[in-house]
Amino acid sequence: MKRYILQYKMDIVWTVVCTLVTVGISLTLPFLMRQAIDGLTDKTLSRTGLRDLLLWYGGLSAVAVVFSLYLRKIPMKLSHKVEFALRNDVFDHLTRMDQAFFRSERTGDLMTRMSSDMTLLRDTIGQGLLQGIRTGMVLLLASIVMLITDTSLALLVLGLYFPMTAIFFLVLRAMRRTQKLLQEQVSDVSNFCQESFAGIRCIKGFALEERRIGLFEYLNRDLVRLNMKVQAGRQSLWPFMAFWFCLSVMMILNLGGRQVVRGERSLGTLVQFMQYLLYMQWPLLALSWITSLFQQGKVSWQRICHILEQTPAIADTDQTDFQIQQLTGDIHLQDLSLDLKDRRFLDHISLKIPTGTTLGITGPTGSGKTLLVSLVARLMDSTSGSIRVDGHDIKVIPLSVLRKHIGFAAQEPILFSRTLEHNIGFGVSEPDEALIQWAAEVAHLTEDIQSFPERFDTLLGERGVTLSGGQRQRASISRAVARHPDILILDDVLSAVDTQTEAAIMKKLQPVMQKRTTLFVSHRISTLQYADEIVVIEHGCITQQGTHDELIKQPGYYAELNMLQQIQSQLE
Repeated sequence: MKRYILQYKMDIVWTVVCTLVTVGISLTLPFLMRQAIDGLTDKTLSRTGLRDLLLWYGGLSAVAVVFSLYLRKIPMKLSHKVEFALRNDVFDHLTRMDQAFFRSERTGDLMTRMSSDMTLLRDTIGQGLLQGIRTGMVLLLASIVMLITDTSLALLVLGLYFPMTAIFFLVLRAMRRTQKLLQEQVSDVSNFCQESFAGIRCIKGFALEERRIGLFEYLNRDLVRLNMKVQAGRQSLWPFMAFWFCLSVMMILNLGGRQVVRGERSLGTLVQFMQYLLYMQWPLLALSWITSLFQQGKVSWQRICHILEQTPAIADTDQTDFQIQQLTGDIHLQDLSLDLKDRRFLDHISLKIPTGTTLGITGPTGSGKTLLVSLVARLMDSTSGSIRVDGHDIKVIPLSVLRKHIGFAAQEPILFSRTLEHNIGFGVSEPDEALIQWAAEVAHLTEDIQSFPERFDTLLGERGVTLSGGQRQRASISRAVARHPDILILDDVLSAVDTQTEAAIMKKLQPVMQKRTTLFVSHRISTLQYADEIVVIEHGCITQQGTHDELIKQPGYYAELNMLQQIQSQLE
């Protein structure tokens, strides 16, 4: 955390200054009280002297109040600054991670680290810095003043507090593992809620509400149990500290009181000493709370560090050629293979896709079609072989440049909880009204939009639930073409539309596809026939390649698919 906190050195300096002034005044006030008591007891204090002492007492108290306000304000402000910077860095880091990372991490867990863990870390910095510096200075300076005031009484108090401090540090150390389990359980609950709300249609469709409620109750019971375990250990320290403080008061009154009775010590000195002890009470009691704060913060920081320590497998490297800024879309796949978890999904794929070509890609479910187009967009890297775009190896092209020239409409479109206009223009830095309307018209979405009361200003629900499946796919197509990309990737984006709408979309898409390199994944012959060339992928290999007219004459998957769909259309 050093590089985040030390950016605000002056805030730390002012916190220390405010602490020194506040603690210094608090240690001076009992000294003034001693002078007043001893002077009144000995009848050596005049009216003027008493007035001066009271003025000093009141003035110093007022100054302490002002510095105390700043002592609280500065660390709290510092903690929010650190939280702001850290949250931005973590989010920035997460957006740069590749798909493999998000496949291995749960969304609910990432959300917990961005929310709950960040909050605990902020409290650790703010309250921890405030109370930590204050407690450290109070204990140090008060011990020095007490030793100077009365060595025997001071040694008695310190002899009681040192073993007490050691004991509760051991207790808190034992609680650290439970605190980590607690944070992980919070992540489990958050992830369960996220999955349940995202899949609420499925839960209701299968009438599984009671089962999900039971599972949540089980997770929640464990969360409460761990919380109670942590709190039981933490709260037991408070009465333990209070008991030790009361024991100290009893021993001081016993020893110091006897000395006052024998005339060996003044009453003012004993009162001064008791004031110091009272002043030390809160810092000593807060010591357990501060330590638990740092303990929580350490666990949260470790969980956040787990994210920051991850490095994306796909990123710009020393081999990246940043002079490449323009691409035309000439794609060459050479002997491409992809292995995931010791299983081969693509096997020695070789293709030449000249600029302006529309390549249709089809094949059975799970054959590797989506993986192939994902490799072209470099959402993942191949195990062997190469992809060249305009003659450049795809790994030397800057990621921002490559993806800036790609319009990608995914198989499962993701829309954001904003307006329809925002979603269509999502991939454009400054979309204008004409561009949005053109993109919607290309995807044959304009007529649907006109039926919405708010038209382009229609707010979509989470993941676009306001729209039907076909409307979501067409919005995804609009978003892809709105970028005017040199490479257009359409991954089975017409599966949720009827044949009439499909024909209308393809009629409007054709002029757009003719001007750029297009990779079109589909299971529909009626869509694939618009492609300049078609490849059939089965079991990760290209088994057929040619035009529509050529492939329907060849025995194999494409001809069988064509026959089945013709029979289906006749039955309809």
